[in-house]
Amino acid sequence: MKKEDKDIIISQIKETVNSYSHFYLTEAQGLNAEQVSNLRRLCNKSEIKMLVVKNTLLRKALESTGVDYSPIYDSLKNNTAILFSNTGNAPAKLIKEFSKDNKKPVLKAAYVEESFYIGENQLDTLVSIKSKNELIGDIIALLQSPAKNVVSALQSGGNTIHGVLKTLSER
Repeated sequence: MKKEDKDIIISQIKETVNSYSHFYLTEAQGLNAEQVSNLRRLCNKSEIKMLVVKNTLLRKALESTGVDYSPIYDSLKNNTAILFSNTGNAPAKLIKEFSKDNKKPVLKAAYVEESFYIGENQLDTLVSIKSKNELIGDIIALLQSPAKNVVSALQSGGNTIHGVLKTLSER
């Protein structure tokens, strides 16, 4: 491959890395053509972009982004498929579901919510990660809970006081 071609591919990978907030490195070696097609189809349905790249080109692209991705460089061995997503746990759920039947893809590493996860044993942790929007929703629900309790107590208390006053006035 010519140097110019490599430079173009590196810049495309860099652009893709910068346009998504999360990515997963997986090993999909050993999947046949039908399984890869099914995996790509599931990725498209889940709004996940899948790329298969050479490790050296990916490393050069990551080094040129300005972010320190050095913790995942050791994971760049064998064939690498990258899953890009703007939802942190979507690729983890897809990998877990797809690998039940196919034993692949295997998680090598992930960059999610500005943290690094290395190794296949991190998959369950990644599945349970909540997105920022889910966390904001949980916080809002927690903040609204005491207010709702006060309002309902005032409403029920008002009915109780009214009932007591009505009973006293009738006597």
